[in-house]
Amino acid sequence: MKKEKNFCIVRNVYPELDGGRYPVKTEIDRIFIVSADIVFSENKMLSVSEVYLKYRNKRLSKKWNNVEMQNIGWQGRQSQRISCDMPWRATESVRWRGEIKFDLPGIYEYTIEVESALPPNKIVRIEYEHILELVVDLPQARFANWYEMFHRSQGKIPNKSATFKDCEERLIDIKSMGFNVIYLPPIHPIGRTNRKGPNNSVNAGTDDPGCPWAIGNEQGGHKSVNLELGTLDDFEKFVHRAKEFGIEIALDIAFNCSYDHPYVKEHPGWFFWTPDGQIRFAENPPKKYEDVCMLNFYPKDRQEMWDEMKDIFVFWINCGVKIFRVDNPHTKPTEFWTWVIKEIKKEYPEVIFFAEAFTYYEKLEGLAKAGFTQSYTYFTWRNNKNELLEYFTKLTQSDLRQFLRANLFVNTPDICPPIIQTGGVPAFKMRAALASTLSSLYGIYNGYELCEADAFPGTEIYRNSEKYQYKVWDWNRPGNIKDYISKLNRVREENPALHYYDNLRFHESTNDNVMVYSKISPDGKNIIITVVNLDVKNIQDSRLTLPLEEFGIGSGEEYNVLELITGNEYTWKGRENYVRLDPYIEPVYIFRVEKSKKSKQYKIDSSSESSRLAKQHGEEFFRLREKVIKDYDFYARRDFVSLYYSEIIRRVYTGPTYDRTYEEEINKVSRQYGYLTIINAYMTTAGH
Repeated sequence: MKKEKNFCIVRNVYPELDGGRYPVKTEIDRIFIVSADIVFSENKMLSVSEVYLKYRNKRLSKKWNNVEMQNIGWQGRQSQRISCDMPWRATESVRWRGEIKFDLPGIYEYTIEVESALPPNKIVRIEYEHILELVVDLPQARFANWYEMFHRSQGKIPNKSATFKDCEERLIDIKSMGFNVIYLPPIHPIGRTNRKGPNNSVNAGTDDPGCPWAIGNEQGGHKSVNLELGTLDDFEKFVHRAKEFGIEIALDIAFNCSYDHPYVKEHPGWFFWTPDGQIRFAENPPKKYEDVCMLNFYPKDRQEMWDEMKDIFVFWINCGVKIFRVDNPHTKPTEFWTWVIKEIKKEYPEVIFFAEAFTYYEKLEGLAKAGFTQSYTYFTWRNNKNELLEYFTKLTQSDLRQFLRANLFVNTPDICPPIIQTGGVPAFKMRAALASTLSSLYGIYNGYELCEADAFPGTEIYRNSEKYQYKVWDWNRPGNIKDYISKLNRVREENPALHYYDNLRFHESTNDNVMVYSKISPDGKNIIITVVNLDVKNIQDSRLTLPLEEFGIGSGEEYNVLELITGNEYTWKGRENYVRLDPYIEPVYIFRVEKSKKSKQYKIDSSSESSRLAKQHGEEFFRLREKVIKDYDFYARRDFVSLYYSEIIRRVYTGPTYDRTYEEEINKVSRQYGYLTIINAYMTTAGH
């Protein structure tokens, strides 16, 4: 078979990241789609053409697998040969598409090859100029519920560290809330020099435990366990026990060294030194870490150092850890992360790397390109509707979705957001529901379920933080939202639409405090609509406009929606529907569209109080409306508006005080006056 350079061009391949410089990402449980334009030279007649999507696992196979691609105008999967007999000009191109379903995680390569028969009897082929790279992860890389557990605070004895055994005892509670990843801060020995005291004080007492991120003392460094927590065997037992509960342990890897770390004596060249012979302490402006030495990632023996850093990951992988949360990766060279992540993924393709990079946007994006599986985001500081719409449209609908997976933590040991400091339980519920439905990855730091919000005034810093001292919690203290979080995680588990990240679509609402968005599962069977009241102090209502054609519902069709937190069911009709959210009852509604369920004929009890009240309100409404229109009566308009907003909408809008009997009866009155619904009658009144 002969290659001919000029018979066609393969271009506009998607996905392709920076000309193939960086890999894109997917997971084994979803179909990976590649598309490309094929442009043929105008002097060539295409007799029979086959377009192949070629791929292989870099570690396991040298042989390419071929999948026939199809003309993008055709429907169906790649199950038959696609051929055509027609002339093409260079100015004309055809879009082709191919699909791959992977069985194993790993690093893959893919490219495109075109094979054609040209007159009279010549077979030619051409390959795309780039071999592209793809990282295929396990589904947990895209869908997981994270719980950050501060290990030494899981006990019951004041002023004493908890142990891994105490952590084991909390597994039942954490599993009952629906979490499947537990993330631990560093578990290593803590330095003594410049040890931090309570509230980040630079003066520690003799009994202060120090900060876990100041790693290393005479007991060991990054491959050792803080003896206050237990032994390495105790840790491995904890990891094994967690797996029995269906929970993976994620370990914090912080390339920080205290002044007492063994590396300081063994490898002094791995650190930055001041002219007066002192090791420079680490910084992440505006923060200063006086108890931590600053590592130099470009010493003379760079490869030896990098290999040692890689071995830290390998050591803990061999202890059963497959998920790593990496501390402040933006303060280390991106070149190092590109190298070490690729090296680890070659041998351990199931490993997940989570970047804690609260930094400028380009750096965060660069770390995701370098190989980090997941990333923290600016969600913590996105509160109003426009901020959220803009940010999450960019994350989920731009090319970022091909390589950056946003893990939305509602709080961290370093961040107690102002909204939960002042918003009380409604704010805690709203932000958790928002995070768990916007992204397929989200997490909380322990204490969130207890609505802990004790912070220094005017800051995001927790008061008496367990980063610097021992703490004992009452995990069932009054006012907790554990049941609510359990419901959220159960909703996530039971609805495949919420297992995906890039299927987020925002919709129109008429209130700047109300946000509405949907997610649809890949098979189209599971449709979730989330409505959020962003105002945690006040009741808000809004008209929603939904794209029914995307849901497979006719514009005039009735359909049921089941609210998954309360279990309440509503019948909606058409694109526009109305909701009312009381943050002190339910700040967020999560609806599942029940397309297959036919609306029941509702029987009205005409003798009920709801029926009587609806008739009374309906007649009064239209009496006042007539005076408003005909007489321009100011007082009638005031009473008209008051009746509608004080009495009617709370009973006819979807929400906690919705009354089906009332709605049916008052709409019956409306139809007598020529209006389909009472809402329609109000909205068509001049001035309203």
